[in-house]
Amino acid sequence: MGRMKWFRLLGLLLALGLVAAACGDSDDDGDDGGDEGSASASAPADTEASDDTEAPADTEASDDTEASADEAPETTLDEAAATNTLDANGDGQVVFGIAAAGPRDDGAYYQAVVEAAVQISTDNGFGEPSGVDNIQSADAATELDNLAQQGVDVIIVGASEIAEPLPDLTEQYADIFWYCNCGAGFPELPGLAQSLDDGSEIAYTAGYATGLLVQENGGDSVAMIGCCELGFEKEFELAFALGLSAVDESIAFSYVPSGDFPFDFDNVANATEALNNAIADGADAVLPYLGGAHRPIVQAAAEAGLVTMSAGASNVCDAGEELDYSIAVRFDGGDYVNAVMGDIVAGEFTEGQIRTFQVGIDEEPGAVICDATPEQQEAMDAVYAEIASGALAEQFGAIKGEAYAG
Repeated sequence: MGRMKWFRLLGLLLALGLVAAACGDSDDDGDDGGDEGSASASAPADTEASDDTEAPADTEASDDTEASADEAPETTLDEAAATNTLDANGDGQVVFGIAAAGPRDDGAYYQAVVEAAVQISTDNGFGEPSGVDNIQSADAATELDNLAQQGVDVIIVGASEIAEPLPDLTEQYADIFWYCNCGAGFPELPGLAQSLDDGSEIAYTAGYATGLLVQENGGDSVAMIGCCELGFEKEFELAFALGLSAVDESIAFSYVPSGDFPFDFDNVANATEALNNAIADGADAVLPYLGGAHRPIVQAAAEAGLVTMSAGASNVCDAGEELDYSIAVRFDGGDYVNAVMGDIVAGEFTEGQIRTFQVGIDEEPGAVICDATPEQQEAMDAVYAEIASGALAEQFGAIKGEAYAG
């Protein structure tokens, strides 16, 4: 498999400090569009919602201008415990296999998962990861089977759009630890550890943050550019619109498809045309819910003076980010991998379990305004707390029902 070789190059770059760990959103972050949104799923007992509805203190973008996007946070594990838990083939070395549905270098949802896994390997002296990207759903069984034969101990599946063969593969290669960042809610499997998030929660915060900035700028129109009205896209669209209207009901919102069904979030030409049309129609902000096409659209939108945002990636507010992002819409698969890996090594998060990341309870998901005023940050903290309290659960349930109906 020739495409396995790109992990060696990426691992070398990380060792030299040239690649960020969570550069990433499906969410997707997909993010980046791919596979970001999700239906709610049952979580292990230790992920139940807290009674404390106060938003996490770190929902605010960092003011540390010395920080660089090239400085990846370390995820240092107990080496002996990691080898004991994860060394499936007993060769004394832990090797990750990484399966990405989209481009490994999309600068968004897919890249975040890849780089987090490579960074964890680098930080902990694991073996060079093996991996493959741009996996089509029709080829997933073959590609994942090939990956499982590369001497890997852990396989990280980056999105549920390539997870269909996992019921068979997790049984066939039962010694391998299987983990899926299944943002769209893959069914529970005894041989698969999963992380999920709630697309409605995340999209609502994104819409609310966008509303605050559009309102501040005196604008009145927002466009979302996606693939092809997939269910998780519809969920994100509806919840985003709800958050936007919570700020100002008069702000117009439209969705524009730009890809071929299914899962084409990488069509730069079509997405550019959609952006140009949105600008011509007077859009003041754009949500590029895309994968490989995400960063080109962000760059063009920012140059046109529009409010722009990530779709999964959590680190776009960092000082080292090259593009001019206004909002980090965080459902970063790399953050989720970093969050669960310690628990996997400790035996506290095992195959068959599902970890659900929730806005206002866990620090990873949700939108952050990059240069928020104190008033805007206070408003966002209140939204996080409202979501964590369950006050919007009924509305989010209705959105899911509409998005996935039929």
